[in-house]
Amino acid sequence: MRKSIGLAIPASIITAYYVVSIVGALWVINTYPAIGDFLPVGGIEFLDDRDSDTFEPVYTPEPRTSGFNTHAGAIRLAVAMIGTAVLMVPISWVYFITYGRKDIDQSFVQTVVVLPIVVAGIATIVQNSLALAFSLAGIVAAVRFRFTLDQPAHALYIFASIGIGLGAGIGALGISTVISIAFVYATLVLWKLEYGANFTGGFLSFLAGRDSDQDDY
Repeated sequence: MRKSIGLAIPASIITAYYVVSIVGALWVINTYPAIGDFLPVGGIEFLDDRDSDTFEPVYTPEPRTSGFNTHAGAIRLAVAMIGTAVLMVPISWVYFITYGRKDIDQSFVQTVVVLPIVVAGIATIVQNSLALAFSLAGIVAAVRFRFTLDQPAHALYIFASIGIGLGAGIGALGISTVISIAFVYATLVLWKLEYGANFTGGFLSFLAGRDSDQDDY
């Protein structure tokens, strides 16, 4: 990672992006309450309420009253996919901020942005069927898809992408939003502080049990 620089401007831009996105979504929901049936929200409540010994749908089982009932599932999935793309944009910005120009992998960052969209669709398909879940696992094993990460830190971006995609896929886009925000600011703070890069502080030296200028052998 590059030497840390001022984060005031990029952090402000990212914060404004989240604020505009969340406020805009809330405005649409409050202005047009009827579209609530088509939004991928509320899934986490049904996960909490269902019996652990059963395999019940995540979305509310009550029939929809909208005239577009037959297409509600497809519309919710489309909104979930759009939501994941919106939430992944600031994560991609963090990747650009914390890595030098020579270290940026275009294929990786594109994968990070697109991966949660695919995961959201897969989660929607298999969330109510163990048979489909095992079938999907078998297909993936047969394809033997392999992706080698250049740096261990890249795995965090992959996990964040999967978490956001799963949250949106089960109808808990709010949880995906929290994951995105937490990942972005935690990564920026740790990068700015260069946490773990050295032991110049007295407390860290004491905690590690060695002097700040002591070399490891």
